[in-house]
Amino acid sequence: MATKATTKSKSTKAPAKSTKAPAKRAPKAEAGGSTGGGRNLVIVESPAKAKTIGRFLGRSYTVKASMGHVRDLPNGKLGVDPDSSFTPAYQIMKDKKTIVADLKKAGDNASSIFLATDPDREGEAISWHLLEAAGWKNKPIRRVVFHAITPEAIKEAFENDREIDMRLVNAQQARRILDRLVGYQLSPLLWRKVQRGLSAGRVQSVALRLVVDRDAEVEKFVPVEYWSLEATLQANTGNAFTAMLHSVVGEKAKIELPNGHQTESIASDLEGVPFEVDSLTKREVKRRPAAPFITSTLQQEAWRQLRFSARKAMNLAQQLYEGIDVGAEGSVGLITYMRTDSPVIDNSAIQDAREYIASHWGKEYHPASPRSYTSKSKVAQEAHEAIRPTVVSRAPDAIRNHLTSDQFRLYELIWKRMVASQMSDAILDSTRLEINATSKSGKPYLFRASGSVLKFPGFRTLYIEAKDEEAEKDTDEEDEEKAQDRQLPALTKGQSLTNQGLKPDQHFTQPPPRFTEASLIKILEERGVGRPSTYAPIISTIVDRQYVTRERGTLKSTRLGQVVSEQLTAHFGDIMDVDFTAQLEEQLDEVANGKKEWIPLLTEFYGPFSKALEAAQENMPRVRVEEPTDEICEKCGRPMVIKHGRFGQFLSCSGFPECKNSRPILKKTGVLCPVDGGELVERKGKGRTFFGCSNYPKCEFTVSRRPLTTPCPECEGLLVIASRDQAACTNCDWKGGVPEEETVGAA
Repeated sequence: MATKATTKSKSTKAPAKSTKAPAKRAPKAEAGGSTGGGRNLVIVESPAKAKTIGRFLGRSYTVKASMGHVRDLPNGKLGVDPDSSFTPAYQIMKDKKTIVADLKKAGDNASSIFLATDPDREGEAISWHLLEAAGWKNKPIRRVVFHAITPEAIKEAFENDREIDMRLVNAQQARRILDRLVGYQLSPLLWRKVQRGLSAGRVQSVALRLVVDRDAEVEKFVPVEYWSLEATLQANTGNAFTAMLHSVVGEKAKIELPNGHQTESIASDLEGVPFEVDSLTKREVKRRPAAPFITSTLQQEAWRQLRFSARKAMNLAQQLYEGIDVGAEGSVGLITYMRTDSPVIDNSAIQDAREYIASHWGKEYHPASPRSYTSKSKVAQEAHEAIRPTVVSRAPDAIRNHLTSDQFRLYELIWKRMVASQMSDAILDSTRLEINATSKSGKPYLFRASGSVLKFPGFRTLYIEAKDEEAEKDTDEEDEEKAQDRQLPALTKGQSLTNQGLKPDQHFTQPPPRFTEASLIKILEERGVGRPSTYAPIISTIVDRQYVTRERGTLKSTRLGQVVSEQLTAHFGDIMDVDFTAQLEEQLDEVANGKKEWIPLLTEFYGPFSKALEAAQENMPRVRVEEPTDEICEKCGRPMVIKHGRFGQFLSCSGFPECKNSRPILKKTGVLCPVDGGELVERKGKGRTFFGCSNYPKCEFTVSRRPLTTPCPECEGLLVIASRDQAACTNCDWKGGVPEEETVGAA
């Protein structure tokens, strides 16, 4: 049950237990109207949102921004008392004191105060902290929540104002205190045992472990050779087609071809024998559109399709949500709230989408009944909406001139995904052939061929979801995708086929792919680690701490990251355990739902954690993180090693402190300098990255764009990335697409 927010009690109990009388209820306020007395004060989090909302509410309202949180735990000390019910020592942030003073004054002069921070636990907590910091007395204070910044959504929010929900506040407090207990006590431990400047976190360290463990799998992977055998077959009429050896007739298991000798032997045994159609199966296959975006799927798809980092995608989404000036309409929110784990869509938006689809593609492009989607998560907040355009008819091209290039690309992705989610299934005609061939030695073999033709595009007319490299598929789906747009000739059971050639082909099993931002977010979500709103800062943190590097679109752990993960895993098994972290996340959701109290949750966690911390302080070994290299110190002749410093990795003489020589690490590109043949390396300038010859200062050649290993097709000159999918020559006027083998690196 939600309780009225109050000012902070001076007792040692948790703030949520305050017994002060509830604040007076604010009179109902119509958007644009007055409640009498002074103007109404509305507090949001950002100036952009304040500007947009202020235009909708009119002159009877003053809209101000808190600029995010105004109170937090103190810097430099724990700020939580485990011996006194984990009482937090909240302080007004130094850079927010002026803001709080301004808000308090505005509130004192207002007839009523509406706290309109974001519609999630973080926003609920910000509202509560604002109330506690300002200390308003005898004021009508109400909470308003909206998921889109449009006139209709704002009006509905003010018609349904409520009290602050202390369940949500306490869930956020519990999360903040848990993170402080872990981070502020593990980080100093790492400083003493590994090196200064390191950090650990309740969720970030689990994410790091996932990357480290995947990299270990990649490193220890041993490729296994296997072969395939492809037959080119021809009927009396129709085009030739290919079929793959699948199995021995009568055996369910797929045939294993471990080496070239065995494969060549089967090919020789099948040379000159007749092939015959054993069965032909035709079926209609339907493909459903993907659900509208939630936070995690938006971050994943923004990476796959646009190569936006999670942080960039969320920053752009925030801009689209808070309001963009689109001309005659003025500043308006273009999408609904971007932090959500529910794929539910408002009925009116569904109807608008169906009408838009019918008018632009025809009624056959939407199903007879509207589509509905439910979350796979056990704790999704179904009252929230998915991320969607606030007005479906506001097509991307109509507002393109009002958006930056990146804003447009993300808006277009969100718009297409939502509209496509209400479109008809794509329908494919799929054909599978099974072909028998009895070898000269009398062994019957089964070959298979698949073809698939798009019969009706449905949602694929507008949007097709991208896939991760490691996405698991069932065999039928994989065969259908490979067979897409491949039409087999018309054949009948028992029809003879001519073998025009057999092609043995060598393959090797591949290691699991390293994580990308998209695939790491996907596994964090699947395993229940963290919340969608935390994924972007988690990835940014492990990169900023030099635990992980971004290499050609993938995340790769550094030696420092591996050491930190190994040390924490060895001494804090629960903290580094994915399932334990997920269970803790579920308990925080139970606090938000009123099923669990937050103080007992903290108590249950802290007892075992404090014991593990005490043991680690005694038993965790001191580790120096150095990586050997082939580089030689030019001053003393000893080997150079890679060390991690405040500003990143660098080369240091292994003879330190006797020899204090050090130099930066040059990130090689594998591309030769067009002037003197030295290798081009990545360098850092004043706030920018550029590429220069490794023979500097003898050679001063530089380019500002990433160089490509592929030479110019016109003059053999140096190609560089000109844009996301365009390359340009530095020597002539040639421009063209980025070669396919270089697109990952280009991103």
